[in-house]
Amino acid sequence: MQLKLKPRSTAGWTMSVFGVLAAGMGIVGLISPDTLIGMMGFAAEPAGGRADGDHTTTFLTASSMAALNMGVYYVLAAGADWKAFFRWTVPFRLLTFTVFTLAVLADRAPAGFIGVGLWEGIGALATAVALRRDKRAESAATAAGARA
Repeated sequence: MQLKLKPRSTAGWTMSVFGVLAAGMGIVGLISPDTLIGMMGFAAEPAGGRADGDHTTTFLTASSMAALNMGVYYVLAAGADWKAFFRWTVPFRLLTFTVFTLAVLADRAPAGFIGVGLWEGIGALATAVALRRDKRAESAATAAGARA
C-alpha cells in the first residue's frame, strides 16, 4: 500500500492545512510550553516558578500531544481523501469554536484565546464550503460523463 499525503480535493486541502497547523502547534507545546501559553494569550510562568500542585504544564503536555496526533490524523485523512471524516469534523469544530468563544466571553479564558476558537470556526466553515464545492464538481462531472 502506497501512502499518499497530497490532498486530492479542495476539502482535503482544508483538512491538510488544519492538520499541519495543529501538528505544528502540538510540537511547539511539547518543546516550549511557555511559547504556546503566550500564543494563546495566557500569562507565562510566574518568576518564582509554578506553585506546588499547579499542573499547567502537565495539562499542556497532554493537550499538545493530542494536537500533534490530531494533526497527523487530519493529514492522513486528507491524503486518503476520506470525505466522511471531513464531514464529521465540521460540527465538532464548530462546537469547539462555540465553547472556546463562550469561555472568553464568560471571562474563563483570556481574550487572546479567542484566536483558538476562531481558528476552529473558520477552519470548519472552510471545510464545509469545500465539501459542498467538491460535491458540486463531482456531480457536474458525473452528469457530463452520463451525457457523453
